[in-house]
Amino acid sequence: MESEWLRASVVERLRAAGCVFAEDEADIILQTSTEPARVAELVARRASGVPLEHVVGWASFAGLRLVLHPGVFVPRQRTEALVRQAVAVTPAGGTVLDLCCGCGAIGAAIATSVRNVRLWASDVDPAAVANARQNLRSADAVVSLGDMDDAVPVQLRDRVDVVVANVPYVPSAHIAYLPAEAREHESRVALDGGTDGLDVLRRLAPRAVRWLRPGGWFLTECSTEQGPTASGVLRDAGLKPLLHTDSDLDVAVVSGQR
Repeated sequence: MESEWLRASVVERLRAAGCVFAEDEADIILQTSTEPARVAELVARRASGVPLEHVVGWASFAGLRLVLHPGVFVPRQRTEALVRQAVAVTPAGGTVLDLCCGCGAIGAAIATSVRNVRLWASDVDPAAVANARQNLRSADAVVSLGDMDDAVPVQLRDRVDVVVANVPYVPSAHIAYLPAEAREHESRVALDGGTDGLDVLRRLAPRAVRWLRPGGWFLTECSTEQGPTASGVLRDAGLKPLLHTDSDLDVAVVSGQR
């Protein structure tokens, strides 16, 4: 009875703060702690607009419970579509680069799904790198600080099976219209994709190609509206592009084979 009362109280407070999925969020908070004082602290932070994943310190992604540090990009459910496509082309024992890795969510999901993957991950944000090192501790992974592929060892040139990168793809002018929890609590470098949202992809795609072995794959995501243009970016980089769209999640997975 006490636990039912506590959950009802949390739901009520979250709903009053405008949380649309108050019941689901209450359950996540209560998975983190059932000590009343701690629960009250978590609820207060969530009610103030802090993303739920930053409040509880973890995120659920592709069946994994990942550590999430304050300020680090929160992995979205739609990115699981990118993971599924990447897993499908990653061979057992293969080598994977996870660029713009954030908290390491994509790399962790691939390493969990494919046997004996060797993983290199990097990000330009020191907070994200520290976070990814925690989440990839149990994988055969090297996590480095660097812009795009700057930290990747030259010995991997022409030897990588899969390069995956969830690059920022929100157009700069649209950042102001994002939900406050993203705009105010996630690093802008993880969100801002430039004029049309694809500037970072245009920088990265030609660089990604040089790491791929013949037959290797580069994969990224974008909005469904950006999909055709993003496919052209991969084609211009010398890849043979494929476009997979999921209208329900409003996401396009763009892949290209060398």
